[in-house]
Amino acid sequence: MSHRTDIEIARDAKKRPIQEIGAKLGIPTEHLLPYGHDKAKVGQEFIQSLAGKPDGKLILVTAINPTPAGEGKTTTTVGLGDGLNRIGKKAVICIREASLGPNFGMKGGAAGGGHAQVVPMEEMNLHFTGDFHAITAAHNLLSAMIDNHIYWGNELGIDERRVTWRRVMDMNDRALRDIVVSLGGVANGFPRQTGFDITVASEVMAILCLSTDLADLQKRLGDIVVAYTRAKEPIYARDIKADGAMTVLLKDAMQPNLVQTLENNPAFVHGGPFANIAHGCNSVIATKTALKLGDYVVTEAGFGADLGAEKFFDIKCRKAGLKPAAAVIVATVRAMKMNGGVAKADLGPENVEAVKKGCPNLGRHIANVKSFGVPVVVAINHFHSDTEAEIAAVKAYVAEQGAEAILCKHWAHGSAGVEDLAHKVVQLAESGSANFAPLYPDDMPLFQKIETVAKRIYHADEVLADKSVRAQLKAWEDAGYGHLPVCMAKTQYSFSTDPNLRGAPTGHSVPVREVRLSAGAGFIVVICGEIMTMPGLPRVPSAEVIRLNDEGQVEGLF
Repeated sequence: MSHRTDIEIARDAKKRPIQEIGAKLGIPTEHLLPYGHDKAKVGQEFIQSLAGKPDGKLILVTAINPTPAGEGKTTTTVGLGDGLNRIGKKAVICIREASLGPNFGMKGGAAGGGHAQVVPMEEMNLHFTGDFHAITAAHNLLSAMIDNHIYWGNELGIDERRVTWRRVMDMNDRALRDIVVSLGGVANGFPRQTGFDITVASEVMAILCLSTDLADLQKRLGDIVVAYTRAKEPIYARDIKADGAMTVLLKDAMQPNLVQTLENNPAFVHGGPFANIAHGCNSVIATKTALKLGDYVVTEAGFGADLGAEKFFDIKCRKAGLKPAAAVIVATVRAMKMNGGVAKADLGPENVEAVKKGCPNLGRHIANVKSFGVPVVVAINHFHSDTEAEIAAVKAYVAEQGAEAILCKHWAHGSAGVEDLAHKVVQLAESGSANFAPLYPDDMPLFQKIETVAKRIYHADEVLADKSVRAQLKAWEDAGYGHLPVCMAKTQYSFSTDPNLRGAPTGHSVPVREVRLSAGAGFIVVICGEIMTMPGLPRVPSAEVIRLNDEGQVEGLF
């Protein structure tokens, strides 16, 4: 059993040169654009050459609602990828890049854990290959060009009160949520109220993650609605003539990043929309490239299945024409206890009753994922404090739900600890039992789509929305956006919009505070409850303990 920290384990990794990892997938050296020795981008030309190849099988890893006890979704994604390779399958892992905001806030890194990690861990959690900086720059270039257009005579007749495009920064900074710009007189333009979102909530991030190539990227960037005229006619990014320059800034960021696991298996780490306020999946281009190169692609969707999996199915798979073969729901005994009402400090002692009481949260996620026509297996991510009786209780409960729960020890033992899960995933994927379909059809009215997700996935009784919200949705339908899916922005901690309501609540309502049109990305963002598109830092941010040690290594990032 390892008692070393994740970062210590990662540091001892015997990494192979990235060209060797590319060779495992048949990527010639000349099509890898190296960033140092252990990371590279895959060239567009090579990706386009794969078009005629058959696709491997797509496996989604999702989870129960996150608790402070930690579930280990990325850890399981990485462990399963290593496990599939261990049992002789050619498997590729696809995960998201980490946002700086939460790294310096409260989350720590996002590269897996224990002996199931992707490396180089420090770079992945910091600037990596610069993709997020490029997205931030492209987004804010558009912001600058809008204000500049208004300053130089406003030829398009933009109503300054109706500029909907905000600014972004990849940091948690509550002071920037609502601000006034252009103060200081005539030379600085016309004062107006605006604000910042975090980069991972930017529509540019969503567009990058849903685009199939650079031409598609530029078209989608041009489709962004940035403002309205006094007559409420939309103004697009292409009207501001920003789409070309934005594409240039995103040229390299569009290419998937190839790295490796601790066991030297290939992993694509690309894109990173948050799952609570954006669509929570890695890029379509990385997933599709991986499907051409491997027999199995293991990918994850952010937070619990009520958010990540729903958006993966209803937005990413719908838009990209992907058909998942199986889904893994990650759960821990500790999280079941928390859902059963046990405080974090009291998770140590055996408490089978609390485990049983907390299981309905898992049960609802199983039923929800099955409702998309995708076969499900539960991965119990093992902690050394779990007892036999507690594990047996989870297994028995899951069996009653018509699924199987498998104990996984990848955190401690790497791929050797996850072979059972790998075999089960292969069995499910090869059975051909997946009959995937999104939750709602494209032509359903927008408000009804919101209600469908709220009632069928969150088990809410009703959706509460002001007349102004309903009128806005109706106006977008009239403008030709009625076919778009909805991207629900809500708390990750509960099926409801109350983060403190654990378990499987019923009888709650979902209040919709605001709706935003992402015409380029191709969805409507529905902001529910108290969710923020610019997080704040906690009272004691992780940044306070992050530093370089005497050897020049990063400490405190995990």
